[in-house]
Amino acid sequence: MKAQDGITVPIWTKSIELPEYPAPDGGVHAEVIVVGAGISGLTSAYLLAKQGMSVMVLDEGRIGSGQTERTSAHLASIIDDRFAFIEKQHDEETSRLAHESHATAINKIEQIIHDEEIACDFTRLPAYFFAGPDGDEKELDDEFEPAKRAGAQVQIVKTIPALPHAGRGLRFDNQARFHPCKYLRGLAKACESAGVKIYTGRRVSDVKGADPKNDAPARVTFHDNEQVLTADHVVVATNVPTPINDWVTIYLKQAAYRTYMVGLQVPVNAVPDALYWDTADPYHYARLLGEVVDGYDTLLVGGADHKTGQGADASHFDRLVEWTRAVFPEVGKETCRWSGQVVEPVDGLGFIGIAPTSGERVYVITGDSGMGLTHGTLGAMLIADLIAGRDNPWQKIYDPSRTPVNTELLSEIANTTKQYVDYISSGEIKSESDLEPGQGGIMRSGLSKLALYRDHDGKIHRMSAVCPHLKCIVHWNGVEKSWDCPCHGSRFDCTGRVVMGPAFSNLPDANQ
Repeated sequence: MKAQDGITVPIWTKSIELPEYPAPDGGVHAEVIVVGAGISGLTSAYLLAKQGMSVMVLDEGRIGSGQTERTSAHLASIIDDRFAFIEKQHDEETSRLAHESHATAINKIEQIIHDEEIACDFTRLPAYFFAGPDGDEKELDDEFEPAKRAGAQVQIVKTIPALPHAGRGLRFDNQARFHPCKYLRGLAKACESAGVKIYTGRRVSDVKGADPKNDAPARVTFHDNEQVLTADHVVVATNVPTPINDWVTIYLKQAAYRTYMVGLQVPVNAVPDALYWDTADPYHYARLLGEVVDGYDTLLVGGADHKTGQGADASHFDRLVEWTRAVFPEVGKETCRWSGQVVEPVDGLGFIGIAPTSGERVYVITGDSGMGLTHGTLGAMLIADLIAGRDNPWQKIYDPSRTPVNTELLSEIANTTKQYVDYISSGEIKSESDLEPGQGGIMRSGLSKLALYRDHDGKIHRMSAVCPHLKCIVHWNGVEKSWDCPCHGSRFDCTGRVVMGPAFSNLPDANQ
């Protein structure tokens, strides 16, 4: 099965059990194969099956075991990178379509919940955007008019409920929240009822597009190359920084970031049920869990984002708690903490549609920009239209083949290039004896660099520190006990097993 994403446990997985599925066999053909069993993949499978197609879903781990279970579960039509940025990078019409797509995604989630009778704590509520203790209220003014032009239900408010010291803010109506794992559990059941075959336990390593001229279908290959599945269409819904069917044209246009979540007890009704976020960079975001335990609800707060592989430590959690106590003084003790990963496209919009690959009939959903639940849902809607041959108004703005040219793109390229300096730097540790049980570190060995981990039995695990994707040196993530690539966001567990692409092979064993 899939290597563990990390040692922290999201609050969503503590309260329910998700169904398990068998491993796939080779030699099977389906009209559509969907790679990835998170919200993007399962929604794609559901919509395609409802169109009467035979659909197969593949995932190395159980459903939702990627980033869907590590989300904060905000359902927002408010663009993460702000409407002002989208207008500047694109135009007013693109900003309007972006808002429309996410708002429609919330409606689609609500419709599926109703149609399939899924109990997942779905609630419509407002959202508040405010400056916070150290923020600049001018940024609220800069966002107000672009948000109105995009079609958002927005108004300026002089005060924010329960935040008397936050100052004025923007209120956005008709947003929502839910329990993502309860939703996926119900969605998986609905998929099965519609005839979808779900398989887990094997890692997909490659996707080849179809060749209609030679009557050759699309092909999906597993990591051991012993099994091949075929399909008329393949949807890659893994949201990794570089989808597995593309090695060049997408990874320069987006970057992986780690994000952090904490949960703190709060008295019932002390904080209004709403979504909250501020103008900080990186910004903070908050929502109520909506479940009362021992007389308390839980306020979930996230933020402290940074590039993957560049500075993961527990201080990010501490800063979140400090900010929360300053802004929401009613909160009590901390009850949970975890981290996740988001993928940021350089121009603020994801990459959804026909994949830029040599074959045909391969589709991709990636670049969630911190809006993974609505992004995955609208992505599934767009892909379902493309496969059915229907026009979709969002196709152009999310086109994976577009070429953004801006300072953010140049900055990401420069950041990636800078990481290769690690080849000539000294190691983090000088010898194996420097490691305590449960710790990892990079050690130089001649011209090579090794990734060393000492397990809790005292055994040292020795791996090459070179990421098999594009050969960057991985860094130790002390929060999740993983090895993270600072270039393109690949992640490996403490013993070197790949957790998240674009790499699809493990860190090489240095003992061989």
